[in-house]
Amino acid sequence: MTNEPLERRARPQLGDEAASYVRDQITSGTLTPGAHVRPEVIAAELGISSTPAREALQALRAEGFLDLAPRRGFTVAQVTGDDIRDMFLVQSMVAGELAARTASHISPEQLARLEEIHANLTASARAGDLTALEEWNHQFHREINLAADAPKLAWVLKLSSRYAPRRFYASIEGWPETTVADHAGLLDAVRSHDSEAARSRMVEHVQHAGEQLARHMDERIEAVRAGAGEFRAG
Repeated sequence: MTNEPLERRARPQLGDEAASYVRDQITSGTLTPGAHVRPEVIAAELGISSTPAREALQALRAEGFLDLAPRRGFTVAQVTGDDIRDMFLVQSMVAGELAARTASHISPEQLARLEEIHANLTASARAGDLTALEEWNHQFHREINLAADAPKLAWVLKLSSRYAPRRFYASIEGWPETTVADHAGLLDAVRSHDSEAARSRMVEHVQHAGEQLARHMDERIEAVRAGAGEFRAG
């Protein structure tokens, strides 16, 4: 990780960081459909200039996360629970294939790293360190994707994973215990070089996470609608 000040990093990295920041707020339901997103506000929140922030919003518009209307600027596009379920369906199929390939030919060194990551993940869950837990969760999946040695598939997975916020699941009751159990089962399959078991466990794990996020999104949309109805009635 670089220690270079944020404002001195290359613009593409700043733009990616800003896009990830806004994308996470949309997919977690913090920014609801129709909400205005202004580049100068994003720039101020991240401590960057308006140029990479504006480029990030243009990129999110191309991805379908934002709309752009004359005199209105950028607004959050409608993303429903079913949209989330569809994206996680695709994500689960690709992630399952990567897990199957990892199980078939993972090296002893790669397996040792995966086991070490899982041990750290488990320790973080027991300690209630949710920030560390989410980081180790990310590292666990990254290690599996790297061990699969299928860069094009990993690239496709990265694209579909944009609907998955990095900082969200730890706030869901029961998620720490669920992810530890899911990863333990997946690790067993990889350790046994059981490709089909690794595939099915990864598919189930990803779709379960997607369903949690989709239900959260549906609840947020319903709350916004209910609030709008109360406002009109008043």
